[in-house]
Amino acid sequence: MVMAVVEVSIVPIGTAGTSLSAYVARCVDVLQGEKNIRYQLTPMGTIMEGDLDLILSVVRRMHEVPFTQGIARVVTTIRIDDRRDKELTMAGKVSAVEKKLK
Repeated sequence: MVMAVVEVSIVPIGTAGTSLSAYVARCVDVLQGEKNIRYQLTPMGTIMEGDLDLILSVVRRMHEVPFTQGIARVVTTIRIDDRRDKELTMAGKVSAVEKKLK
């Protein structure tokens, strides 16, 4: 199975305060309903693993969430690692680096 690893960061612009965690939580709610995407919440974004078309569809829905909360501007950054020569997973990428640590 071909899988991609995708990092997404969704930043609502023009919020009333400086905290964004409530907006992020609502975006992650979208992911929790997706059984075919594994994800990991990180301090600076969310990393997902799965079918690229499905992930991009979910990212689009996540991008829309702040607009439903009254935000007029959202900046979404997406980084895609799509490897076709061998299996690609979040754990595999971390393991490859950890094996090289001294």
